[in-house]
Amino acid sequence: MFNLFSDKPVVGKASIMIRKPDEHVFNFIGTDLLTNYPRWSPEVRELEKLTDGPLGLGTLCRQVRVDQGNRSESTFKIVIFEPHMRIRFDGVSNPFRCDYVLESADPAFTQITFIFELLSLELHMRAFEKLIRIAIQDGAERTVRNIKKLIEAEQI
Repeated sequence: MFNLFSDKPVVGKASIMIRKPDEHVFNFIGTDLLTNYPRWSPEVRELEKLTDGPLGLGTLCRQVRVDQGNRSESTFKIVIFEPHMRIRFDGVSNPFRCDYVLESADPAFTQITFIFELLSLELHMRAFEKLIRIAIQDGAERTVRNIKKLIEAEQI
């Protein structure tokens, strides 16, 4: 049988230094994900938590996105939730991964590294892999810039 998916992930990775402590950055991207994710990623048109209880490890969410005019719906699960250090969610309905890694540079600065992985490409998309890689890298860079801008503009 033919493999309809590419086995090589398409990855975008970007880092930026944010002038806020790691606790503040983690609360923005982790604890307050449901409020802030659509702010730093305006492609997210709907976001809802599907599980009960506080947001954390094991939480399932559903999102509706409109990327370059294409509407998509997916479900993801938080698989890593390490306060002040990292949050990662993996696609349940689609093969993707979003990873936000925080490193405290000193008490006032935090470096955030965002990694987006499209874990497989369908056969009909393989011809566009180079363009998809460029778009994913651009999206990763835009994501960290948006997060920085929003966090540094907040008054705490």
